[in-house]
Amino acid sequence: MTAATGPLTGMKVIELAHIMAGPVCGLMLADMGADVIKVEKPQGDDSRRFVPPEIEGESAAYMMMNRNKRGIALNLKDPSARDILHKLLSDADVVIENYRLGTMERLGLGYEDLAAVNPRLIYCEISGFGRTGPYAERGGFDLIAQGMAGLMSITGEGPGRPPVKVAAPISDINAGILAAMGVSAAYANALKTGRGQKVDTSLFEAAIVQTYWQSAIAFSTGENPQPLGSAHPLNAPYQAFATSDGWINVGAANQSNWLRLLDVIDTPELDADPRFASNQSRMQNLPALVEILNEKLQRDTTANWLAKMEAAALPAGPVLGILEMHEDPQAVARDMIVETNHPIAGDVKTVGHPVKFSKTPAKVARAAPVLGQHSREVLQQLGYDQETVASLMASGAVIAA
Repeated sequence: MTAATGPLTGMKVIELAHIMAGPVCGLMLADMGADVIKVEKPQGDDSRRFVPPEIEGESAAYMMMNRNKRGIALNLKDPSARDILHKLLSDADVVIENYRLGTMERLGLGYEDLAAVNPRLIYCEISGFGRTGPYAERGGFDLIAQGMAGLMSITGEGPGRPPVKVAAPISDINAGILAAMGVSAAYANALKTGRGQKVDTSLFEAAIVQTYWQSAIAFSTGENPQPLGSAHPLNAPYQAFATSDGWINVGAANQSNWLRLLDVIDTPELDADPRFASNQSRMQNLPALVEILNEKLQRDTTANWLAKMEAAALPAGPVLGILEMHEDPQAVARDMIVETNHPIAGDVKTVGHPVKFSKTPAKVARAAPVLGQHSREVLQQLGYDQETVASLMASGAVIAA
């Protein structure tokens, strides 16, 4: 891996996290230059067993979530392994954990324990529902968070149909991003004050903040918003429409874009139709509007409509499959599809970092570690000699690749 260049270069992070939300936080920080040391149990992060899909026997899911990190495997039931972890944490800037409430405290790794030794430590906790409140002891999963946050009540094709989960694990991913934001803010404060603090977020809260528009509607009307398929709850037309060979998203919600759309589809008479004269009236008559626009747009291909809409400066885009998104020239140009070299899986594509910095660029340069890949390296950096390292591995306290 080439030298880190990101804005968090010099930050030392110990990741005691598994599956997704915690590892997303770690990968965001690692992309921005932090030295993230992932501490795994002897069996490895559970996502190592999320197969298929796999590449040369390595879990594709694990490799996606853990690029740019160094990896060490410790058997924390062994006192020697716990000693190693305490040494790692004694000068760390950040620790990330997403265990059940009380787990870290039972290991002597709670915030109060560690802050007494390292008062600058930022202690990031990601859980299902947060560390306070009546649900603090509950475990959390993306499906549960989406349902309880209301997301599944507003996702789907329409009222009266079964609830639908957002296909991507949005609460897991968003919790990791929110945690990285919180850690970065706490780190900035620690640089000024010399004091660390706890950063606490959850899947539940990460899902709730996705409901800004729908919560605004509910606050103002006292009614539950209903699912609208791809349509927008406040503006129209703003959704996917069928074409002769696929689907196209059209953002013609404001009045100027609405008039551009009428020009593109050569239907000027709709401008005089009182049902569609304003955004409010278009929302009130949305089913009729969608029927008309679908009929018009099914007369030509997606590519032809896109060309016409782009020429008219009308916001529009195709509905791509994931593979097509990977090949999209804008995604490639923005380094959102990048490649790393894994010691077993070989060249592996991954999703790039979404924030661009002009002076301290983020970088995806290291593949996810195989189990215990950097155990020897990390122990030697902690001051353990080769004989002691060999003894720790022989006892099972440390697992090395």
